[in-house]
Amino acid sequence: MAAVTAADALAPLLHRLLGPDPPVALRCWDGSSLGSADAACTIVVRSPDALRHLLWAPGELGLGRAYVAGLLDLEGDVFALLAARDRLGRPDEHVEVGLRRRDLPLVAATARRLGALGRPLPPPPEEARLSGRRHSRARDRAAVTHHYDVGNDFYRLVLGPSFTYSCAHRADPDGTLEAAQESKHRLVASKLGLEPGMRLLDVGCGWGSMAISAARHAGVTVVGITVSSEQQALAEKRVTEAGFADRVTIRLQDYRDVDDGPYDAISSIGMFEHVGEARARTYMERLADLVRPGGRVLNHAISRPPGPSAIGDRSFVGRYVFPDGELLEVGRVVSLMQDAGLEVRDVESLREHYALTLRAWVANLEGAWDDAVSLVGPARARVWRLYMAGSAIGFEAGRTSIHQVLAVRPRPDGSSDMPLVRSF
Repeated sequence: MAAVTAADALAPLLHRLLGPDPPVALRCWDGSSLGSADAACTIVVRSPDALRHLLWAPGELGLGRAYVAGLLDLEGDVFALLAARDRLGRPDEHVEVGLRRRDLPLVAATARRLGALGRPLPPPPEEARLSGRRHSRARDRAAVTHHYDVGNDFYRLVLGPSFTYSCAHRADPDGTLEAAQESKHRLVASKLGLEPGMRLLDVGCGWGSMAISAARHAGVTVVGITVSSEQQALAEKRVTEAGFADRVTIRLQDYRDVDDGPYDAISSIGMFEHVGEARARTYMERLADLVRPGGRVLNHAISRPPGPSAIGDRSFVGRYVFPDGELLEVGRVVSLMQDAGLEVRDVESLREHYALTLRAWVANLEGAWDDAVSLVGPARARVWRLYMAGSAIGFEAGRTSIHQVLAVRPRPDGSSDMPLVRSF
């Protein structure tokens, strides 16, 4: 009787993950395989130890640990794999996919069959393990450091010359990523009504791209704040090289410590996701206190449908990408801004724009994969590839969205300088 191959033993798990006719191929450490050699994506299982990660953390986290550790690999079109799983997970497909705790007997039986039973393996060192009170200054700084302080050269490779790590605005579908990011900066400036002589606070300023654009095109003075020391250092250098050191200041500062208001306008781009729901009210109240009466605030943030946050402590993104990150439903964001004394005047979804942005970032990463690995190592490069590709699929499927919410702080008499007709 022929011995059972690793691919044969793993077939039930593969079908549980991706349905009875998975549109991918499987190749295992013993040379066995399943599926067509022409499949758009091939799952490579390099060691039975991948099953040990899955046994002790069934589902997304265990699969993520095995992938980051290099025990699992994905060859070919990662979007094809993720899109297939997403399609099969829709209710109208009537196919339940994905591993859950109730599937432990299947995972354990497969692991036993392949000789993979044993004590849990340590998680890859790239997994975040934060300590201290959630969303305290120190823990928030540690969470931001985990995500952003992995090397400016790596981010330059992924993001391209625009050095902007937030959703671009594809005003021209055929334009470059850099043009789309500048379009986003101009859109924010237009919504905020920026004019020469105004003072802008850019909360979560990243590497200074919004601040530089606002100084160059709107003639404003900008204070940008970040809690990432690597971002601050490079942002200051970029500001100086652009010739705006006299008008743009980059501070290593927590939003809770800003005390030099009032500002004429405030932009918060890709920052709110780090604040946390428990502190979201305080955050909006702080922005309201820092903007002058008649001034505007724009919050640009990823949002979720009603229900729990998509970033959980047991999720791949929560452990490897955005520890302590939390997403709010856009209606909740609007209510928080209004409760803080800000009058919401405009809400715009850029969901499809972010899917396109993420696909461009994945293309940048895959196109310079060897350079990325040399900069941050194979594990970190794997994290970013999987997270960005999965996020693109999530935006395309509508599981996540992104909204720009524009508000104004009314004057005591109710006036606000908002135009009667939108010009943006």
